[in-house]
Amino acid sequence: MTDMPAYPSPSDGTPAAAPPRPAVITGAFWSFVAATVVGLAGAVFLFFARDTLTDAMRRANGQNATRLTEAQIDQAVTIGIVVGAVIAVVFALLHLLFAFKLRAGRNWARIVLTVLTALQVVSLLAGQGTVVSYVGAAFAVLGVVLSFLPEANQYIAAAKVRR
Repeated sequence: MTDMPAYPSPSDGTPAAAPPRPAVITGAFWSFVAATVVGLAGAVFLFFARDTLTDAMRRANGQNATRLTEAQIDQAVTIGIVVGAVIAVVFALLHLLFAFKLRAGRNWARIVLTVLTALQVVSLLAGQGTVVSYVGAAFAVLGVVLSFLPEANQYIAAAKVRR
């Protein structure tokens, strides 16, 4: 009983070195950042399009059986602009969070960004998009494509092993 089983020696505790970030991941990150900035710019345009939105609401009100007062129309437009801006800011913050996580090599962030981009493209195909929304979608699609190139796949796999 004097022979003790050999156990591996403890590691020195230093974490494995982070794999170098490939250019395609950096490009995907900046594409998603650009898509986010373009989306926020579209939300800012809502504030400058108040008169156009109000006129559209008046025309729609004229075709309705239930008529809204001028104060109700102004209130509806204001609520629409504020809600749209809040949604745009929340979406932008989440988009940036996922982009940073992608840059850190998180596969789940790549999947979430892919799903969000697919939803963005589908919404453009289903409705009337603006030039701004098409530019934002193009940046997002570019980010998705770059994030699935072989170099990106290798980086994400290496980052997963490192964790």
